[in-house]
Amino acid sequence: MQIAVVLYDRFTALDAIGPYETLGRIPDADLVFVAEERGPVRTDTGALALVADKTLAEVAHPDIVVVPGGPGQTPQMTNETLLSWLREADRTSTWTTSVCTGSLLLGAAGLLRGRRATSHWLALEVLKEFGAEPTGERVVIEGKYVTAAGVSAGVDMGLTLAGRIAGDEHARAIQLLTEYDPQPPYDSGSPEKAPAHLVEEFRSRSRFVLQ
Repeated sequence: MQIAVVLYDRFTALDAIGPYETLGRIPDADLVFVAEERGPVRTDTGALALVADKTLAEVAHPDIVVVPGGPGQTPQMTNETLLSWLREADRTSTWTTSVCTGSLLLGAAGLLRGRRATSHWLALEVLKEFGAEPTGERVVIEGKYVTAAGVSAGVDMGLTLAGRIAGDEHARAIQLLTEYDPQPPYDSGSPEKAPAHLVEEFRSRSRFVLQ
């Protein structure tokens, strides 16, 4: 099963690494990082890079497509090379997935029209522009389309999909071996739980304010 994780300049690292650590542990998985060009692709901090071993053109028909989000997603919204590849890969994929604002790229490619989907909480309303129905759920499965909420939700998405593909027992084993047992020191991981002043601060600074 070939799993293509898409990279582009200024993606968010955990958006890609969460699915890598979970989906990559499915039996017989062939996980590959892909980008327009081979070579290192920098994350949103600039301090880390992942290496794309293959170009988009070299991976035309992956079984699973994973699209991360991040600040670099915005300029990719009009990148027809990437959007065309997403549409073509989706024609034959078994699963088309995204993490965080990666769902906006699926939307821009026309793949979420009429479907429920999620994204980072700051970007949820933007999904409406692409005919999608936004929901604040952490992982949303609509047929073969699986979208995850912001950043860390990619781990949940990967485990959810691993269970669908390899069975619950294998997914539980992945969770155990990665010791994914969240016990956060703070309970402010969603806008419903976080202090209101923090929510408003980030809303006011969001790149999605004017969209």
